[in-house]
Amino acid sequence: MNSSTPHAAASGTWLLGDLPVHRIGLGAMRLPGRTAFDNSSVADRARSVRVLRRAVELGVNHIDTAAFYFSSRRSANELINAALSPYADDLVVATKVGPRRDRAGEWAAWARPDELRGDVEENLRQLGRDHLDLVNMRVNELSAPHIGEFVGALAELRDAGLIRHIGVSGVDAAALAAARKEAPIVCVQNPFGLGRVREGDAELLRLCAAEGIAFVPFFAVAGRGGHAGGVQDADSPALREIAAAHDASPAQIRLAWTLHQGPNVLAIPGTGDPEHVAQNVAAGAIRLSERELRALSAA
Repeated sequence: MNSSTPHAAASGTWLLGDLPVHRIGLGAMRLPGRTAFDNSSVADRARSVRVLRRAVELGVNHIDTAAFYFSSRRSANELINAALSPYADDLVVATKVGPRRDRAGEWAAWARPDELRGDVEENLRQLGRDHLDLVNMRVNELSAPHIGEFVGALAELRDAGLIRHIGVSGVDAAALAAARKEAPIVCVQNPFGLGRVREGDAELLRLCAAEGIAFVPFFAVAGRGGHAGGVQDADSPALREIAAAHDASPAQIRLAWTLHQGPNVLAIPGTGDPEHVAQNVAAGAIRLSERELRALSAA
């Protein structure tokens, strides 16, 4: 790869509603600790602040976060506030609601529709903002059948000026259709990556592209067994060979493959390492050939 300083603009641009963002963004889940859900691991505050500021220096203008991203002494939202406030006009901070954790870090009951205002206001407080650019409604198998009620509640908060745009997370095509009956949906956020494509998600991605909806994978680097801790799958020989040909890491090729799945695909790789930020941004400039894409998909 070119050794010059990378810039997120090389990944291209897509609109989240009326908000243009570069297609390489930053996931904030690993800023509080090894993962946001590991209260035994606490990240170095100054290092996490450097990650955020370095990302913005490299052109990242889409940061994905949540109030439930915290460790015992670190909150992703408050780190973002400390590092980046006052916020640049072109910076889009997306958050999500639905899951909840208690103060000890244990998962609690998911929010009801009538509790979403409190969750939105908590994100506003932590981020130090008067409105949220984008709120993703994360659903599970219990809440997905009622997604219209949740999105309807968020639409009321949008009308009140607390939210600018609404997205959905963890959905299939039917849930997306139900959500769109309640409000315009600007993005779908599902687990998706090389070796990690759920049944129906490839078709959902294409549907989103046709409708102008962003598809925002999480765990794009983690592979089939991936989770908040990072890459889990062993790299295939094809992946290692293609990475070597591009003078890139396998993780960078995973990100590049993800971005090649459609112009509406936005990547939000998470990291707590300032050096990895530059590597992730550089992945947005990798151009894979059709032969390489076929080889990766086959592997």
